[in-house]
Amino acid sequence: MTCYLRHLKEIFRKAEIEVTKEKRQELDRIIHSMVEVEYKSCPKTWREVKKRIADDEENFVSKLREVWRKQEDI
Repeated sequence: MTCYLRHLKEIFRKAEIEVTKEKRQELDRIIHSMVEVEYKSCPKTWREVKKRIADDEENFVSKLREVWRKQEDI
């Protein structure tokens, strides 16, 4: 599991995303992309995620849900 996903349980719940072992890597890639941080840079990603959630949690949850649903449809 990536270093920050465990802290996002409530965000995933609000976004209606069930996190499984198989989904973790894809969720990690999606979140890195959403916050525009190079993949595999956990500390930078977590800092940006916390900032965006603090600024507008509802928007972050909505965007995450939207991006996740699009990739599931592929």
